[in-house]
Amino acid sequence: MPQVVEVLVEGGKATPGPPLGPAIGPLGLNVKQVVDEINKATKEFEGMQVPVKIIVEDPKKKIFRIEVGIPPTSQLIKKELGIPKGSSEAGHTPVGNLTMEQVIKIAKMKIDQMLSPTLKAAAKEVIGTALSMGVTVEGKDPREVQREIDEGLYDEIFEKAEE
Repeated sequence: MPQVVEVLVEGGKATPGPPLGPAIGPLGLNVKQVVDEINKATKEFEGMQVPVKIIVEDPKKKIFRIEVGIPPTSQLIKKELGIPKGSSEAGHTPVGNLTMEQVIKIAKMKIDQMLSPTLKAAAKEVIGTALSMGVTVEGKDPREVQREIDEGLYDEIFEKAEE
């Protein structure tokens, strides 16, 4: 039965120190080799926290594989906008603005990990995260954009995105 270690690492910058080293050291794997594999696999998520699973297939033969998850929605929003963090006064001091195209791009990345059955519902989840971060959408309060989605205002953009 394979052993699984789950960690959150900065994309492309995992190190043999905590949380990785102490978690995989006792499994008998070459820590440097595991770290190198993780860094190669997470390079595209540089600057973001990325969930990673290390699956040890055979500890005697030191056979393992790595599964990289998708970073949290808030991390994807920060990367998309090029901002270091959300607003400390969400609702009062916006720190950025997402276009509907950016919302859909993030929703498409995350949809497999969401409970949302449709791209529209996934986009509304992304917009909910934007609200809590102090990020506007299309220059408006995110709640207003969620209502507009329900009213069908962005149906054309969603139809194009689903093609």
